[in-house]
Amino acid sequence: MSEKKGIFASLFGGNKSGGCCNMEIVEEPKKKGGCCDMEIVEEEAGCDCGGACCGEPAEAETDQADILILGPGCKNCQGLEQNVKEALRKMGRDMEIAHVTDFGKIAAYGIMSTPGLVIKGKVVSSGKVLKVDTIVELLEKNL
Repeated sequence: MSEKKGIFASLFGGNKSGGCCNMEIVEEPKKKGGCCDMEIVEEEAGCDCGGACCGEPAEAETDQADILILGPGCKNCQGLEQNVKEALRKMGRDMEIAHVTDFGKIAAYGIMSTPGLVIKGKVVSSGKVLKVDTIVELLEKNL
């Protein structure tokens, strides 16, 4: 019968104990799953990621919003959102801004770097935090 060996055991002696100090080498079991048998990491609830960590973005909000921020909720995504809000204030407009945090849905928009900005279903920027004046121009052009 073949014994399952840890990586260090196979490198240092071929059994579960070995190495320079002959200590026991133990591997902790990992939760596996998904399509490629990746390790599953569990996060605690209660964060403000908008669903990125638990994979449950607020769909109702994104279906009705004219302005979308695409990204995981990082510092750059938050910066873009603040600049969009400031641009809307400068224009005297009050519009709902929604977030898309699901990476599959972000990729469906055709962007590979975040944050992304979508206005009326059209991707107008990706991979950078736009300045307020630039956002004003994009909003005037695309609304």
